[in-house]
Amino acid sequence: MNPVKALFLSVTASTLRTLVVLVVAIAAIVLVAVKGFDLTVFGALALYFVLWWTFLFAVLPLGNHAESDPERIVPGQDPGAPASPRLREKALITTAAAAVAFFIAIVVFPLARL
Repeated sequence: MNPVKALFLSVTASTLRTLVVLVVAIAAIVLVAVKGFDLTVFGALALYFVLWWTFLFAVLPLGNHAESDPERIVPGQDPGAPASPRLREKALITTAAAAVAFFIAIVVFPLARL
């Protein structure tokens, strides 16, 4: 197995591990923005949050498949609901994509002291 994929799967194996990685990654991203690009902590967090939330809605539908086994559908369940939503994986993908867009935005636009 690819070492990057193995690391990705080990991080997403538990919710607590995924949350710790997300918090550390976001703290590092904000630290670089504050120290390197002269943004305020609040401004960096606000901009990153908006980007992260926007990218989350773009990433959520990726790779979803409806439950194909009729035995596993419970009464009241939407037949189009994903069988395995993989939200921890999507949170990591969203964090990485938002970080790329965040750094592009702070390099391209003069956002100092935001």
